[in-house]
Order: sequence, then C-alpha cells, then structure tokens
Amino acid sequence: MATMDSNTPLQLVNWELAATSAAKLTPPGPKLSAREVQAVVENLRELADLSVEHVHRITGLEAARDLRDSELIIVDRASWAKANTQSFKTLMAPAIGHLVETRAEQLKAANAALGGAVTGAQMGAILAFLASKVLGQYDPFVASSRGPGGRLMLVAPNIVSVERELNVEPADFRLWVCLHEQTHRVQFAAAPWLRDHMMEHISELTVGLADKAEGLAERLANALKSLPSKGGHTGRENDDDGVPPSDGGILSLLQEPEDRARLSHLTAVMSLLEGHANVVMDAVDSSIVPTVKTIRRRFNARGKTRGPVEKFIRRLLGLDAKMRQYSDGARFVRAVVDAVGMEGFNRVWERAENLPTEKEIHAPREWITRMGL
Repeated sequence: MATMDSNTPLQLVNWELAATSAAKLTPPGPKLSAREVQAVVENLRELADLSVEHVHRITGLEAARDLRDSELIIVDRASWAKANTQSFKTLMAPAIGHLVETRAEQLKAANAALGGAVTGAQMGAILAFLASKVLGQYDPFVASSRGPGGRLMLVAPNIVSVERELNVEPADFRLWVCLHEQTHRVQFAAAPWLRDHMMEHISELTVGLADKAEGLAERLANALKSLPSKGGHTGRENDDDGVPPSDGGILSLLQEPEDRARLSHLTAVMSLLEGHANVVMDAVDSSIVPTVKTIRRRFNARGKTRGPVEKFIRRLLGLDAKMRQYSDGARFVRAVVDAVGMEGFNRVWERAENLPTEKEIHAPREWITRMGL
C-alpha cells in the first residue's frame, strides 16, 4: 500500500457522498404542486427583499442599502445539504492540509479513501437531520455567484412545514423569518472583515483538534467520567481558565485549554450574531407583521413538543447550546442598546477588537466600559 505523495488526493471526508447521502436520507417535505412551489418561491423572494428595508430602519446599518456582493437563493432540503458540504469543505481545508503536511506517512491513500467514505456517510446523516429543521441560513464562507459576500439560503419546504404546524399566517411568518436571516447578511456586509476573522479562528481550532486527534479516545473517556449523574448541572459556572464550561455537543469533548479559549471566542461571536438577529426580528410590531405576537408565542413553544430521540440528537450536535446563544446574545444586545443606543452598539461592527468576549456577553456593562461608551 503506497504512502500518499503530493499527487495523491486526500479524501478524509467524501463530500460528494455526504451530499448524496443527505439527499437520500432527508424526509420529504410538505406536499405542494408545481404551481404552489413557484408561488412560495416568488413570495419568499418578495418578502426577503422587503425585509431589508426594515433591517436598515431597525439597525441603522448603512450596509443594508447595498447587498450586491452576496445573493439570496431559495432552496429545498437536498440543495441546502449540498451547499453545506461546500461550506464544511471550505472550513475544514486548513485542518486537512495540516494533516497532509504533518502526517503524510501515517495517512495511507487507501485508508484515507475508506475513512472518507465513512465520514462522508456520517456527515450525510447529520445534514439529513438538520436539512428538515433549518428555516434559513446565511453562509459567509462560500462566495456567491455575485461576489465574495456569501449566500443567504431560505429553505422553502421547512418554512412551509413550520407555518402549517403552527397554523399561522404564511406571509407574516415568512417575513418574520426573513427579518432574522437578512440581518445576518447585513451583519457581514457591515463588517467585511468578519468573514476572514471567523475563518482564521475556526481554522486554528480545527487544526489544533487535528493535532490532538490521537488522544481523542482518552479525552472522551475523561469527559464521560466528568459528566454529572442524570444530566444535572455540574455546579461550575467557570473553570480555572476563566472560560465558561461548554455545552457545545461533540466538539466540547475535544477541548484542552487553548481549544477552550478558541471555542469561547467563536461562541461569543455566534451569540452576538444570533442575538442581534433575534432582536431585529422581535423589534417588529403588528404594523409590519400583524400576527407577530401569535407567531412568537407558538414558535417559542415548539421545543416542548420534541420527542426524546430528537432531543438526544439535538443535544449531541450541540443544537440546544445554539438556542442558548440566541437568548444570551439577545440579552446582551438589548442591554447595550438600552444603555447606549443602537449607534453605540454598532461600534461592535467596526473592528475585531470590538467584538465582545464570552464573559462580556453575560456582563454587557463590561463591554460598554471597555468601549468607553
């Protein structure tokens, strides 16, 4: 079995298999005729465009006036899964390149191909689960057809499925969703440095994890031993390194101090982005979304109806931790805006040094003081 050289492609993840597996495993969406599908797509495009004006008015971000370097696409579940394999491939490229440079002798071509098939199938299964849950997503990491600004994807069958499940007014619900997702698009337009900043920190984290891959089994065992009985709280608000304990799913089991610091920074950034989008989404009143109160109430109550299997998968993937990012980030944004106004809050988009730490997300006054506001 020959070792890999510079001419041997390394497929630690078979991305094509991941995309096709996700498409096959994803459950079918709601039944719609071709005419109904066309109507939904046209309506989502119209409401997505309309929402940008509201985002501009609420945030005061001038970037909302010009989003020409990014694009809006309406996708089905399989297309969303395929798009995310492209995003994951981009994000994991530095770690895979690092492995090629440092472990060429250990990584045999045949073993890499076999491992790539296994991880590709696993990635496909994860994306299949998520593909039926995600309503929308702004992906800044893969350039759009219009420029480097990324892609905003609205997952039409999931939006229709949820609006039917909640029995809410479709146009109101779709505009409400678009407000959140278009805010993400505006955030990256307002902070053009943010994409590269996040890419750098994600690369550092994944390369660091790749370096420690051989000790994964031992760290998993230690992590399992440290878990509280019956899933209760550990009682530790912070560990010795000052970083709040993570509940980020599988990734949280891999952390050593430097990994914890990297993940803490990314957690703070994601909390900021998600919280800010939620604040914008919730800033609308009945003059914009007539049934907004009903939508909020029914949407927030959805989590209580999840079955045990879905709850387990969500916890395993860290999705419950992501939901806490929404609420933690929203509390930070509201506290800052209440204290110094939206203009003061918008200092956060000026440069990387202005991003809040994870500690500041939970103590907004510390960020306000550091900014001199």
